[in-house]
Amino acid sequence: MPELPDVAAYSRALEDRILGGTLEHVRIANVFLLRTAEPPISSVEGRTVRALRRIGKRIAIGLDGDLWLVLHLMIAGRLHWKAAGAKLSGRNALAAFDFPNGSLMLTEASTKRRASLHLLAGEDALRSLDPGGIDVFSCDLDAFRSALMAENRTLKRALTDPRILSGVGNAYSDEILHAAQLSPILLTHKLTPSQWERLFTATRETLALWIRRLHAESGGGFPEHVTAFHKDMAVHGRYGKACPTCGEPVQRIRYADNETNYCPRCQTGGTVLADRALSRLLKSEWPRTLEELEALKR
Repeated sequence: MPELPDVAAYSRALEDRILGGTLEHVRIANVFLLRTAEPPISSVEGRTVRALRRIGKRIAIGLDGDLWLVLHLMIAGRLHWKAAGAKLSGRNALAAFDFPNGSLMLTEASTKRRASLHLLAGEDALRSLDPGGIDVFSCDLDAFRSALMAENRTLKRALTDPRILSGVGNAYSDEILHAAQLSPILLTHKLTPSQWERLFTATRETLALWIRRLHAESGGGFPEHVTAFHKDMAVHGRYGKACPTCGEPVQRIRYADNETNYCPRCQTGGTVLADRALSRLLKSEWPRTLEELEALKR
C-alpha cells in the first residue's frame, strides 16, 4: 500500500501537472470505485484544481466550489500520467481524469477492488475521511509519545494505526523500527525516555529520507514504479538477506497477508521472535536465538 513517502511523491508530481489546471472530464470504468453519489461526479468537470492535500494515505484534489476528489489507492492501486485523452482499457483500469495537458489514470492490479474514489463538498466532509493520526513532521516528541501511549500496544501496531500516526504502514514501520533499533513487539508503555527519543528521531528521519529518495528516483518525471519494496531498504521485504548494519539474516513474523521484517541482532538482542504459523507447528522446537535457528537449519 502506498504510504506517506509514496503519496508525497505522487502529490509533488501532480502539483507540477494539474495544480491550476482544468479538469475537463472524469471517466469511470468500474462502478465500484466511486463510493459517493452526491454531489454527482459530473459536477467536477470544467472546474480548476486549487489544492492538493495528503490525508493519511489518501490524496485529496481540491477544485473550485470547495469540491474534493479523494483517492485511496489501498494495496494495489497506482496512478499514471498519460497523454491527454489516453484510452481507458484493460481490466486494471478504473478511472481517468482528463486535463488539457494529460490524463491521470488510476489502475488497480487486484480483483478485490479495494481502491476508492470519494467526491466531497466542503472541509467538514473532507475531515470525515481523516482517521485522526498525527503528522510526525508537525508534532514534537511529547505529542508523539502521548499519541503512541494512548493504548499499550506493540510498536508495530501503534506505528501502523492510522488513528495514531498519519501515513505509516507495514513497509516504513519496519524501516523505522530498524533505524531505531527497537523490537516490533515492544510495548509502548515499556519504552524508556531514550528509546522514545530514538523512535521519534528514526520516524522523522526515515520518512524524510524516503521522500527525498523517491523524488530523486522520479527525476522530475511521474512516479510510475511505486512499490512497497525497494532494494535499498534495510529490512522490509528482505527476509533471509543480510542486515546492512550487522550482517545477520533478516527475520520475519507472518500474519494474514502481511509480514513484519526485523533484524534479531540489531532489534531484539538476538532473540528470534515467534512466527505465528511456524512456531505453532514447531512448538517447543521453535528456535529462540539466532544460534538455535542456524543449528536447526543445519
